[in-house]
Amino acid sequence: MSNLKTQAWRGAGLATVALGALLATPLVAIAAEPTTTPTFTKDVAPIFQAKCEACHRTDSIAPMSLVTFEETRPFASAIKARVAARQMPPWHIDKTMGIQKFKNDRSLTDDQIDTIVRWVNAGSPKGDPKDMPAAVKWPNEQVWNFAPLFGQTEPDLIIRSTPYLQKAGAQDAWWKPSVPTGLTEARWVRAIETRPSTVKGRKIVHHAIARLQQDESLAPADLRDPDVDSSAAAAAGGGGTFSEWAVGKQGEIMRPNSGKLMLPGARITWDIHFSNGGEDITDVVELGIYFYPKGQEPKYRQTLGLWGTGGIDIAPNEVKVTQGFHTMARAGRIESVQPHMHLRGKAMSIEAILPTGQKQMLSYINDFNFNWHNSYVYADDVAPLLPKGTIIVVTAWHDNTAAKKSNPDPTQWVGPGDRTVDEMAHAWINVTYMSDADYVAEVEARKVATTTQQQQQQ
Repeated sequence: MSNLKTQAWRGAGLATVALGALLATPLVAIAAEPTTTPTFTKDVAPIFQAKCEACHRTDSIAPMSLVTFEETRPFASAIKARVAARQMPPWHIDKTMGIQKFKNDRSLTDDQIDTIVRWVNAGSPKGDPKDMPAAVKWPNEQVWNFAPLFGQTEPDLIIRSTPYLQKAGAQDAWWKPSVPTGLTEARWVRAIETRPSTVKGRKIVHHAIARLQQDESLAPADLRDPDVDSSAAAAAGGGGTFSEWAVGKQGEIMRPNSGKLMLPGARITWDIHFSNGGEDITDVVELGIYFYPKGQEPKYRQTLGLWGTGGIDIAPNEVKVTQGFHTMARAGRIESVQPHMHLRGKAMSIEAILPTGQKQMLSYINDFNFNWHNSYVYADDVAPLLPKGTIIVVTAWHDNTAAKKSNPDPTQWVGPGDRTVDEMAHAWINVTYMSDADYVAEVEARKVATTTQQQQQQ
């Protein structure tokens, strides 16, 4: 498999902007055109700064910079096509179903799309240079981005995988070293940031999973991971998945009063997928961990679940639907969801069936794109609060036909596997678990906050 940064920009006819041809999506309906013509300096540049420059700038992941008018103008028509079809920026949630408020929403609003389309239709005028907003000062790709949030220059603890040499032209490799954390006492984690250690390393690291190996019996009984059988976990030395990184992600910051628990003697077992970077590259992956100050312990423990469907057996020229069911052993709050499939992945939904039988759609990713691994982080006031016994239903659609442009060969029978040409179907789901009493209190607090907000808006 070619590396994601290269593969992500191989388009169908336009490698400069496309992420590969996605499922056909209807163009956004544009309202009656206002009399004022948008210009780049006054109207378009602020949108690009807010939603595009994170990737579209010099020496970043995108193939072209959209910082200045001169850099942007040659791609105006292509930009219009991609944003009108909601293919860029990459945000694949269906906007008509499920929860729609996210902390990290990078999609364009209807008004922003309308502005860009009208700007291109008007001939893409530059406008008055005096209207140009001040340039954004983007951090270096190899800095620790979360550190300033905590008044630091780097994480409290940096755990590194052992070096791996990926030879030019070599097949994909999965590197699984185990390294000690050096912890001699329990510590609560408030943020995690992952990165390849070098810029060249970003060319070959497809994803990096860090699994926490620790004796869960050392944790307080009410804080043990309910998704891991305690005896089995103790025997295997396992504490579940600690973090997952892939292109399109940076890390995670825990919601207030929640965190991840690392225990004495813990180790990190890596699962790193390296791909061909076109040259010999040696790299390690770095896991940056930010602790709560000693004595400041959050009330709730957050865990990362890997909840899949199974049953992947896809015949040639077939669209296949699979489902998986996971029962929540304790009440909890869903913090984020991230679908994971491969080249034939088409869509995924995450639903909740409450103990009452009521069904709730949490999120429907209707336009899955393998080149981007978006983690959808729910806003504080809508993150799903679910009681013990709730069943989480993960439904996945795979398209093994010629209609799926990323499909390497629709004549092949496809089964499960780690290779990119194989398939997967699971969702990474962050859950903050809590007692039944705390769940009731959280639900009531949410109701009060919602009522207060509605009254303030009246």
